[in-house]
Amino acid sequence: MTAHEGATVLVVEDEPSIADVLTIALRYHRFEVMAAGCVREALALAERTRPDAALLDVMLPDGDGRALGRELRLRQPDLAVVFLTARDAPAEIVGALGFGDDYITKPFNIDEVVARITAVLRRTRPDDVLPQRPPLRHGDLELDETTYRVHRAGTTVELTPTEYALLRFLVRNGGRIVPKEQLLRHVWQYEHPAESTVVETYISYLRRKLEPLGPPVIQTRRGVGYGLI
Repeated sequence: MTAHEGATVLVVEDEPSIADVLTIALRYHRFEVMAAGCVREALALAERTRPDAALLDVMLPDGDGRALGRELRLRQPDLAVVFLTARDAPAEIVGALGFGDDYITKPFNIDEVVARITAVLRRTRPDDVLPQRPPLRHGDLELDETTYRVHRAGTTVELTPTEYALLRFLVRNGGRIVPKEQLLRHVWQYEHPAESTVVETYISYLRRKLEPLGPPVIQTRRGVGYGLI
């Protein structure tokens, strides 16, 4: 069984035609799907069953999908959250990614939606229970590969699954500069990396969480990529 087979996706979309397409496509790819058309229905469904991922429209008839995402993540911290949005302004995207794992702009390609959900679940829902493994270390950073906890200088750093996956890949590459395209392939599982600001956005989130605990640890090589100092 792959990381996503049997995984449950909560689809929250108020346009019935879009919700139907998403539901049919995800079920075809062996996801379990629960569909809701508003915030109230989504919260009730999530209360009864614990989905593995939530695919949330940002504009909903009874509320904001981003606020719904925050509430679902508070209730279930390991939930993978992907946003559907017709807005592609940087401020909208940054606002969504502050606590979500990915975003998809409308109009979308259904194959891309399935690929993005699958990629997020690869990061948040490993295939098998991992054996006890030694932590990864770089300077005063320590990543526990069994519990997925991060410490800097002995202080716990709370990271989202995607933030953890990005930091882990940088740590595994030591002091080398990792090209942006390689990060998109290995962390976000993008088969054909296109121009995207998702890497820059998540690097800024990591810096915001790590730098209050010590000196700068992530370096930028403009036009190339990122690495650890």
